[in-house]
Amino acid sequence: MTIHAKTALLGSNWVSDLRLEIDQGHIKTLNIGSSAQPADTQIDVLLPAPGNLHSHAFQRAMAGMTEVRAAGRESFWTWRTLMYRFLDRLTPEHIEAIAALVYLEMQESGYASVGEFHYVHHQPGGARYAQTSELSQRIFAAAAQTGIGLTHLPVLYTYGGVEQQSLAGGQLRFGNSVDEFLNLVEECRSALPHAESTLGIAPHSLRATSPADLQRVLQASPSGPVHIHIAEQLKEVTDVEAALGQRPVTWLMNNVDVDHRWCLIHATHMTDDETLTVARSGAVAGLCPITESNLGDGIFNGSVYIDADGRFGVGSDSNVRISLPEELRTLEYSQRLRDHARTVLVKDEGSVGQALYTGAARGGAQALGRDAGEIAVGKLADLVAIDRTHPTLCALADQQLLDGLCFAAPDGLVTDLWSAGRHMVQQGRHIERERVIPAYKAAIADLLADV
Repeated sequence: MTIHAKTALLGSNWVSDLRLEIDQGHIKTLNIGSSAQPADTQIDVLLPAPGNLHSHAFQRAMAGMTEVRAAGRESFWTWRTLMYRFLDRLTPEHIEAIAALVYLEMQESGYASVGEFHYVHHQPGGARYAQTSELSQRIFAAAAQTGIGLTHLPVLYTYGGVEQQSLAGGQLRFGNSVDEFLNLVEECRSALPHAESTLGIAPHSLRATSPADLQRVLQASPSGPVHIHIAEQLKEVTDVEAALGQRPVTWLMNNVDVDHRWCLIHATHMTDDETLTVARSGAVAGLCPITESNLGDGIFNGSVYIDADGRFGVGSDSNVRISLPEELRTLEYSQRLRDHARTVLVKDEGSVGQALYTGAARGGAQALGRDAGEIAVGKLADLVAIDRTHPTLCALADQQLLDGLCFAAPDGLVTDLWSAGRHMVQQGRHIERERVIPAYKAAIADLLADV
């Protein structure tokens, strides 16, 4: 397959008339200043397609159901209680149909890959399926149908709190001993949906595992991505500090060899010293600004982190809304509101939109263990095309395009998307849309029938 782009972003440089050849899912050749040929797929603006580094796919079906105030003050913890009730009704078929919709929407928004932080492993009440990886297999089926690149992150979730309380209620669907978890990981390894799919691990959080268990799973998994929820909520910070004697980020950095394969999800509540330590470690901060705003988590210490050359990516987490431009916009706007400043998340000078977009593309690829994140020979062909003729972009110079995309444009500007060379979005629509949408609607009707 060959693509001809009128404009393309190569590294930090904009070029014209790029002809790009894809072979076996990778970028084979790049020719700048070339004319389009009749067989080429001709598009307007070509960009590297970022990865969505943090998703709980099943939560997409809850969108809009938790925005009603109950008696007393609503918080993350009351939202979580509602999520557990929702879990009691999910079947494997529901999970597959929901995930397929999520992955379709991600690709139509501009994401070529996803890190699925997958913690629903068992039946309601905790009974085991005949096949340990039953629900992971449903995620694999959704990824195969929609063609999205998958980094699957089975979650170790053993305790109901940092004091190692027993699991209860909805949490029973998550729970595994370390031995059960390691068996699950091995069962998943041979069943990934695409050749470029990646398997990592995800100790859920310091409140849902123990120091000893964390060390065991890390020793058993010496390579591949490692993702962990860290310091999302103030209550989490105080609980961990009371139990382990240090704030969660400080404890993790002091007790674990955190390096480039780690992704610290949220890392919302960090001191300046913690922020600098994470930036210097080479790990990726996995930021989910829409969900963090929806849950009232707090604001990431972004200006200090970026000034220290910290690496970051974005994810849609609860999938309450799936929009790549809005994740980047919300991230920057949160910093502006806190700092009473503009263009915060660009170091020194330059386009903040380009800094956000390219930073998220590189950081997301690193966090997902995916050889992508830029348009270069040998990289995976994770590519997205946008429509420059749209009224919000048509007046902008090349160097302003990503500012327009992040801060001015509506959704719907993606015309085409390739995931490892699979041309899954064409003329603005995912090629499996006519199958995925009805299946999702049928699953939701069935899911809600007993509510």
